[in-house]
Amino acid sequence: MTSPFSESETNGELSGPLAHVRWIAGGTASGKSTLARLLADRYDVEVHNGDRAEHDWLARCTPQRHPRLSAMRGMSPGGAWADHTAKEVFQAMPSLHGETTGFLVEDLLAMPTDRIVLVDYFGILPNHLAPLLHRPDQAVFLLPTHRFRQDALGARYADPARARATWGRSDPETMLTKRLARDAFWDEEVRRQADGHRLDTITVDGSTPAADLADRMAARFGLSHGT
Repeated sequence: MTSPFSESETNGELSGPLAHVRWIAGGTASGKSTLARLLADRYDVEVHNGDRAEHDWLARCTPQRHPRLSAMRGMSPGGAWADHTAKEVFQAMPSLHGETTGFLVEDLLAMPTDRIVLVDYFGILPNHLAPLLHRPDQAVFLLPTHRFRQDALGARYADPARARATWGRSDPETMLTKRLARDAFWDEEVRRQADGHRLDTITVDGSTPAADLADRMAARFGLSHGT
């Protein structure tokens, strides 16, 4: 996994311009978007949703610099999953190799800096995020338990139309099992890298109400009404 930044950027030149940014990253189906919405409702912060931005990144990527991301253009629903193991899907993730990080940084640098920007995005690893941080408490990685994620994704893809849009004609139950396995590989990588950079992870198991987690995030990120 190579860095998406130059040596000077890796040495911290981006941390100053991004000092107003806070990051909710981690695993899929861990409640990141729920927390971001709660914080946006309570405080005057701008939310940047990385999942939505990915559609624009697909139009901007090039096969030379972003081979894995470029390969997703025009791919049919389920094309990245069919005939591949969970480990192979994980290893082919553009975010694993930092291909989405540069686009995310470009988006953030183009935004106003007069208020805090909260990034809601799973697809950035600690190795790629650490050079962007002015302080470690600007970021937190949420990692769901297997049961929490299984329940969340099971409810999400109980809608047949949504399952077909994601996985095409593949069997939804089989694809969900593969998705859970791929996400477990991602979580393991996040934990390993976060330990190396001394960045915090929070295990999400559903025992703490989202409102209480939002309170913790607000205190961590230094948010206050009128921020």
